[in-house]
Amino acid sequence: MLRLIFAFLWAFLSMVFSLPVHFYWKHLAKKKPMKAWTKAWKYVRGFFKGLLFCAGTKIEVRGAENIPEDRAVLFVGNHRSYFDIIILQTLSKTPVGFVAKKEFRSYPLLPLYIEDIGSLFLDRENVRKSLETINEGTERLKMGLSLSLFPEGTRNHGKELLPFKPGGYRMAEKSDSPIILVAMTNVGRIFEENKFHFLRRRHVIIEFDKPAYPSRMEKQERKDYYNAIPKRIQEILDTHSV
Repeated sequence: MLRLIFAFLWAFLSMVFSLPVHFYWKHLAKKKPMKAWTKAWKYVRGFFKGLLFCAGTKIEVRGAENIPEDRAVLFVGNHRSYFDIIILQTLSKTPVGFVAKKEFRSYPLLPLYIEDIGSLFLDRENVRKSLETINEGTERLKMGLSLSLFPEGTRNHGKELLPFKPGGYRMAEKSDSPIILVAMTNVGRIFEENKFHFLRRRHVIIEFDKPAYPSRMEKQERKDYYNAIPKRIQEILDTHSV
């Protein structure tokens, strides 16, 4: 219970007291978006590290050497918890936003900071808007902003992965960016899977697979790679023991 109280206070105070700088980031993004996203990401990254400290989370990272430092990446992972996003933000070597479902817009304060780091809101029920979001994500990858994508579409608390929605992969394909698969184990047990949603000290494993470039594959090879993504992530998860 105390962990949850400390985490809530940390989150609330961090967001409230940083409101003035949010308006600075928003203004800067109109002229120098990458600079604004980078500044905001550094702040949000520190904020997320504070949350993980409050939660007592121990993170075991595998394959960190697979993350390039000289170009943007599309991270594609399984989705167990809000902490997936939090942890990935702290492990990336370069600024990273994420593709969020449109429902995040209804949360108090949070959408401000989601936008500050260059994240995008996806409306899967509207094909035209979804394509616009994918095109915008492509441009942001070209500018140097990494993005994280969770193709299951929602948090999954079952043992098996939900069907993956592959439309977002095109952002990497069209921007000549690598896709790095991310397999996350035990993350849901930090918060969502606990009784009364209390925060618990957990040991989680985050593993980054080797980068793959869809734009440099032949059409059939690329199709096969996309189709194999869920299986590959499941294979990595099956090797984890916590």
